[in-house]
Amino acid sequence: MIIPAGPRPPDPNAAAHERLYRILRQQVMHGELAPGQSLTLRGLAKDFGVSMTPAREALRRLVAEGALTLSSSGRVSTPELTPERIEELAAIRAMLEPELAARALPRAHFALIERLAAINAANAEAVSRQDAVAYVRTNLEFHRTLYLRAQAPAMLAMCETVWLQLGPTMRALYARLRRREAPPYHRMILSALKAGDEPGLRLAVRTDVTQGLRHLAG
Repeated sequence: MIIPAGPRPPDPNAAAHERLYRILRQQVMHGELAPGQSLTLRGLAKDFGVSMTPAREALRRLVAEGALTLSSSGRVSTPELTPERIEELAAIRAMLEPELAARALPRAHFALIERLAAINAANAEAVSRQDAVAYVRTNLEFHRTLYLRAQAPAMLAMCETVWLQLGPTMRALYARLRRREAPPYHRMILSALKAGDEPGLRLAVRTDVTQGLRHLAG
């Protein structure tokens, strides 16, 4: 008689790898790491109290996603984007994000609009404090909260891949601009949602995701 094997015990390395991957992914996307900042296996293992194996696996996944770059010498760092690359990523955002917003529009109930308005208030507060990381984080939270209503996970995953590549550079831009007032485009998005205005919504989203990136490519 063959006795079926019981459930395998959880792999501590797998759990550590997943935790480190998610933390690093968020840090890159929100611009908590500067463009061109190096990351080492030894440094990550020490900082997060993990072994080299989960640190190596987390970096491998992030390199595959474009969140980090791997040089021919083996150096791992956050992306330093050329103007041409920024322009390409901006074009991708301009194609994907208005479509996601339009798909979300039929499901944009009052509670969602209230939630977006609250996030936008936090975004404006980050601008007034000149907190570049908080600005990038709340800006992406605004867009992601809206796009989740589109129920188009593949398209949203593509957007997040672009956000990952842009995160450090966006943070550097907003830190340099030192704005005192938030751009008006989120308010335009909210107005279009309230009015059920799909053409206006597409235009507001497209303008929002391209205007800031023009400063990056300039």
